[in-house]
Amino acid sequence: MSHELRLSHQGLRILRVFLNAFSEDAHAELAGIDLMKTASVSSGTLYPILVRLEKAGVLSSRWETARPERLGRPRRRYYRITSSGVQLARKALDELSAPFARLTPKEA
Repeated sequence: MSHELRLSHQGLRILRVFLNAFSEDAHAELAGIDLMKTASVSSGTLYPILVRLEKAGVLSSRWETARPERLGRPRRRYYRITSSGVQLARKALDELSAPFARLTPKEA
């Protein structure tokens, strides 16, 4: 996995969705449509982030095996967070929230 992976605000939101799904089911797979709704990002934002995360080893993906004619819709690509992706996501989200954890109630 690339140590130079830069995570945008939207990328962090997407990773949080994956971590939440992972905490419920370690084998959870999410389709792009689910991610767009849950992370509140557009397809034009989502898919480039998914490609970057997959190239970096943070996510893995697979195509749905059923034929589109049988599904009545286009096939979906399902994404799953990898074990190294879980570590990276937890670290990135912890680092993001760390400064706020040190604030006193008066400062917050």
